[in-house]
Amino acid sequence: MATNTQYSILNTQYLKNKRVLITAGPTWVPIDSVRVISNVATGKTGILLAEKLKNLGAKVTLLLGPVETNGLSKNIRLMRFKFFDELKNILIEELRSRKYDIIVHSAAVSDYRPLKIYPEKIKSGLKKLNLELGSTEKIVDLFKRIDSSIFLVGFKFEPSASKDKLIAQARGLMIRAGLDLVVANRLGPYRAFVLDRRENITFANSKSELTRILVKLLTHN
Repeated sequence: MATNTQYSILNTQYLKNKRVLITAGPTWVPIDSVRVISNVATGKTGILLAEKLKNLGAKVTLLLGPVETNGLSKNIRLMRFKFFDELKNILIEELRSRKYDIIVHSAAVSDYRPLKIYPEKIKSGLKKLNLELGSTEKIVDLFKRIDSSIFLVGFKFEPSASKDKLIAQARGLMIRAGLDLVVANRLGPYRAFVLDRRENITFANSKSELTRILVKLLTHN
């Protein structure tokens, strides 16, 4: 069932003192000692959501990739990462050492990594350089294995998928990773779809609107 319903009452007390972990931004994998493979994620959605949840009284930890923070509130616990392995290790340590109520995994995690990492800078001027890539572990699958009680929000990005295919893939991710909410989006004019476990689909036309929708859904879970 598709809807753009805006909840009329926001339970602002629900999020007070809730422990929230948000991942955001791009993730690197190394090629050599100075070069990396990355992506164009900005981390904006995660940053906006961190600020909004903090303003509602949540205790927010933001794991942010290599992007600017743009004046992030000092009341948000900020942890930085650049590389895939850094993000994975930080997340495992956080979940084993702290109790979180909600995780929003919006970081654009690398799907592939070079099978061989060169220990020094590859010399320039080569006519051809072949890189063999292998798949990375799906970090989103780790969360519920470590703590099944977490309310988990994941993201599914498929650049050219049709709406129906995008939503079907998002639903598949929800089942596989045990997500409670999943945000699905694609390239083009911004439009994101938020699916919940009751098959409701809410849509947003901007990252700011998506942030508002997520906050409202989190207060009504």
